[in-house]
Amino acid sequence: MSLIKNAFETKSEQNEAALLSYTVACDPNFETSLKIMHEIAKNGATALEIGIPHNCCIGEGDKIQNAVDRVLRNDTKIEDIFKLIIEFRKSNKVTPLIFMLYYNSALQYGEDNFIRKCNEIGINGLIIVDFPYPQNFDFAKKCKASNITFIQLLSPTTNEDRMKKVINDSDMIYYISMLSTTGGKLKVVPEEILEKYKLIKSIKKDVNVIIGFGITPENINQFKQSDSVVVGSFLCNKIEESIRDGKDPSIEIGKIISELNTGLLR
Repeated sequence: MSLIKNAFETKSEQNEAALLSYTVACDPNFETSLKIMHEIAKNGATALEIGIPHNCCIGEGDKIQNAVDRVLRNDTKIEDIFKLIIEFRKSNKVTPLIFMLYYNSALQYGEDNFIRKCNEIGINGLIIVDFPYPQNFDFAKKCKASNITFIQLLSPTTNEDRMKKVINDSDMIYYISMLSTTGGKLKVVPEEILEKYKLIKSIKKDVNVIIGFGITPENINQFKQSDSVVVGSFLCNKIEESIRDGKDPSIEIGKIISELNTGLLR
């Protein structure tokens, strides 16, 4: 059983939804990013989504774009991001790690080399924002052969026929809750999002579903009956605020993760 699937099952047995965090790798720098990752894990996140920065992150709102800008201004390379994961794995081998990226990062590294490297350093899942099904079919198969979960994307505009095809070829789904970039105010009532969630589960009961976009401390409790949610822009903004206020971002993020978890108790 994959580390991600096992972590989700554990949360379900504990009658809680899983909490995923999203932060950009090496934000604001290597050392602080590593501390943030450890604090997120220590304070109870089920899995960590780690963003690989890209200079044309078309799906991101200003909070994540600002984080990406901080990282790229430090001349961060993909090898630095791999080193970050290696350092984290020296003391934490149990928390699932998921890379979220744009396809060009994998393409330039070489698909096979990228998958092999992810497996070597302890990455358990991949979300590639601009690599849709079925174009990603062969890549997803390669991931599965390397014990890496390839997480497919669905959105509110995905029709039911396409939805069935994607879900039946998937082990895990990221459901984009609304038509927006990341960090926008939730434009859809939670009940509508949960109806789509239930539809996905009705098609394939054992597929794990992540709900993302617009999740904040104010609304997270309304999604506690789902498999999981991911919080990203809120965390990236808190990192930025902490830097500006002279606080330790890792401590501030740890506090937020602990608070978010309480909202997912059923």
